Amino acid sequence: MDPLDPAVPGVLRDGRIEVTGRLVDASNATLYGAVTLDGVDLRCVYKPIRGERPLWDFPDGTLAGREVASFLVSEAADWHVVPPTVLREGPFGPGMVQVWVDTDEDRELVTVCAPADLPAGWLGVLRARDRLGEPAVLAHADLPELRAMAVFDVVANNADRKGGHVLAGADGRIYAVDHGLTLHTENKLRTVLWGWTGQRLPDEVLAGLRKLRAALDDGLCETVGEHVTRREVAALSSRVDALLRKRRYPEPSRHGPAIPWPAF
Repeated sequence: MDPLDPAVPGVLRDGRIEVTGRLVDASNATLYGAVTLDGVDLRCVYKPIRGERPLWDFPDGTLAGREVASFLVSEAADWHVVPPTVLREGPFGPGMVQVWVDTDEDRELVTVCAPADLPAGWLGVLRARDRLGEPAVLAHADLPELRAMAVFDVVANNADRKGGHVLAGADGRIYAVDHGLTLHTENKLRTVLWGWTGQRLPDEVLAGLRKLRAALDDGLCETVGEHVTRREVAALSSRVDALLRKRRYPEPSRHGPAIPWPAF
């Protein structure tokens, strides 16, 4: 089933969840399974709230709620970078349920390589040395979908855009996952997608921002406010307005690290 099929959120919300495994490398409980409704089966990720580790710098609400709010923002802007995501009751209590993304293992979008091996057309983000002291560069592809994802991260104030959270879907689309650390009032943007710093925003990205601004004025603030605080909703609106006013990709704030650790 196409992840962007309009029926998908309904299946996620109302279907029967069967947990079949766990992603053991995740820092919070992240379960793998399937959700079934009226003969439709979707593979999914289920993150129960009871499996979240408390975070001193994200004390309000839940990480699951922030994941759902981030999906709502992506959809309102017509960017569709976040797979369909809902908040619902599950086998281990309420939690976030999201469509599982099958990935194209042969397609890279973010990498660390020797400077001489940087793919043509890719954008370098950070130069460093590897554990053997050899020069290395953190880089990502220059694609319209990633340009939109980078602005989505600014709007959502994503504190954890690792390279492994940027997925090349087997369906040819590009997806972004793991949005529990988003929508804080303070500037916490940490991302590997800094390749366009200072450049003008593309017209299609600006169009998405205008759609998002209109949605916020037309009830989205209240919907997102079911998952985060009023101050965080106000900060979200302010970030959208700032991008529409400046029309450029921002620079790192210099208040704390600009790239998450580890980067992958």
